[in-house]
Amino acid sequence: MTGKTYLSGGCQCGAIRYRASDFGRSSLCHCRMCQKALGGPFAALVTAKDLEYTRGQPKHFQSSNKVKRGFCGECGTPLTFEFDGWAPDVTVTTMDDPERMPPVIQLATEMRLPWCERVIDMPGLSEDEIAKAAAHYAAITSFQHPDHDTASWPQEAKTDE
Repeated sequence: MTGKTYLSGGCQCGAIRYRASDFGRSSLCHCRMCQKALGGPFAALVTAKDLEYTRGQPKHFQSSNKVKRGFCGECGTPLTFEFDGWAPDVTVTTMDDPERMPPVIQLATEMRLPWCERVIDMPGLSEDEIAKAAAHYAAITSFQHPDHDTASWPQEAKTDE
């Protein structure tokens, strides 16, 4: 690493890790292909001009004649949007620090689901509902890879000694 600040990320299980230091603009894409590829109302993407895989390689699905999408073959995490002849985009939420890439533009807004405009105004759980769910959430053990690079994958199981 020669004076560049690299940001890293990877899939949910940790089989694939990546890093990049030269980013373009971050966007939200509402097109139907992005909705289906990510299983959500839009894709948050950022161009990673010097994308480098530090662990594993994604599998790809050719979603159109011009675009292939990279994903983890182990856990299925959507990782990239790769348009022929352009630098790849990575999915912002696979980055270890996704808050560092806030979207600055929306694409394909004519395909935006109408209810997306109301999401910010939707209520969350009440304090009583949160308290009732606390024990349920406390009992969850995550098998997700942490939001940082690790020396190996899969990580060794930790035991109490």
